[in-house]
Amino acid sequence: MCYDPYFVQNKDEALSLCKTFVKTDMSVGLGGSTSVSEIGLLDYLINKEDITLFNQYEKGISMEENTNRRRLGMVTDLFVTGTNALTKDGKLINADGSGNRVAAMIFGPKKVLVIVGKNIDRMNSKAIEMGREPRHNLDNIANKFTHIKADEKDRIVLIIVNEDLGF
Repeated sequence: MCYDPYFVQNKDEALSLCKTFVKTDMSVGLGGSTSVSEIGLLDYLINKEDITLFNQYEKGISMEENTNRRRLGMVTDLFVTGTNALTKDGKLINADGSGNRVAAMIFGPKKVLVIVGKNIDRMNSKAIEMGREPRHNLDNIANKFTHIKADEKDRIVLIIVNEDLGF
């Protein structure tokens, strides 16, 4: 494993640590991640005026602009995302709909910041909690699937949060 892992206790510590990786005049791309939003990092990036953020989640943009921002985000200084799973031996497992998140994790951005919560299978657990049938599996959410066991030294930074985050 060639990742640069950090272990923090909560969302506030995670956000504080993430902020240290965001530098003036850098370009930042986003991968689909509820975890990034839950720790407050998405709002921080949106409001940070001294960076170039390729925010495909901005309300009111066309699908064409959304796709363009996802493409531009894949060649940024920093790509911010979550991961679907982190194995006990440090491998990142991801299923992705369009593929921009997994592609950027593999190659493109100079640095990748991955936010990881301690939860397992939260998406289906949340469905059960809400009285619904759990229905998510690799067949219905994964158009693209990756298994990343290593990368160039220190390119991928893992911030592992001792709280449930994302799905």
